[in-house]
Amino acid sequence: MLLTGDSIDAHTALDWGLINRVVPDSDVSAETRALLERATRGSRYSKGKGKQALYRHMDLDTAGAYDLATDVMAETSQSMDGQEAITSFVEKRRPEFGA
Repeated sequence: MLLTGDSIDAHTALDWGLINRVVPDSDVSAETRALLERATRGSRYSKGKGKQALYRHMDLDTAGAYDLATDVMAETSQSMDGQEAITSFVEKRRPEFGA
């Protein structure tokens, strides 16, 4: 595709591992909405830190990646959102994360 510019259909893209799922045209809006809801639930702060860590760990060896993950988990657990996650779990309620 990169060299030839040839296009492929969705099922070929799925077979090649370029996408993880194919839905009928009639379901695209609903499936997109459902994916967006799943992707945006939880703490924005923790998601941001996780994304930063993902990019940073690519240049690290295994031990360095584990060290980074440990640091990020410790940092996010002590954040306001992290504390809310722990408290809401103990209180058996949905967390209310900051904006």
